Amino acid sequence: MTHQIISAGFGGQGVLLLGQLLAYAGLQEGKNVSWLPSYGPEMRGGTANCCVVVSEEEVGSPVVTEADVVIVMNRPSFEKYEASVAPGGKLFVNSSLIDLKTDRADIETYYVPVNAIADEIGNGRVANMVMLGAVLEKTHIVSPDTALSCLRASFGERKAHLIPVNAEALQKGAEAVR
Repeated sequence: MTHQIISAGFGGQGVLLLGQLLAYAGLQEGKNVSWLPSYGPEMRGGTANCCVVVSEEEVGSPVVTEADVVIVMNRPSFEKYEASVAPGGKLFVNSSLIDLKTDRADIETYYVPVNAIADEIGNGRVANMVMLGAVLEKTHIVSPDTALSCLRASFGERKAHLIPVNAEALQKGAEAVR
């Protein structure tokens, strides 16, 4: 099974970290992966996106043009990447910031108010983990436990205190799409 994923939003929304965690977790689970980040010169506040491939087979190219999973965290990303979802694929929309609806009947679309959920948890910065929880619930690309252990490893001791809020965010994101 091969998953081709595009994660897109503003710089600072954690879309690159979300993609990186999918790749690291895939690697931890013995899969072949690629992660190809792209961001505007502005960094925070500019556009950011990444292509991720998680596969049982060798990865031929890190570039994803037709994705089976597209994650959009802001309106410009929705407008740019909605057409990149392959027929039969899944589109995950941050409905806290995007008021548009897709008119495509050939894909599954999940509208997840990730910013609102993150604010309810008490930390607006975990919106990306709320979205990751929703994505993992509907795609099973990697296990949420593996993703969390990779986050723990990337955070290290200095940020270990942030693991519980991120774990809660993953769980709330999964619940939002059940």
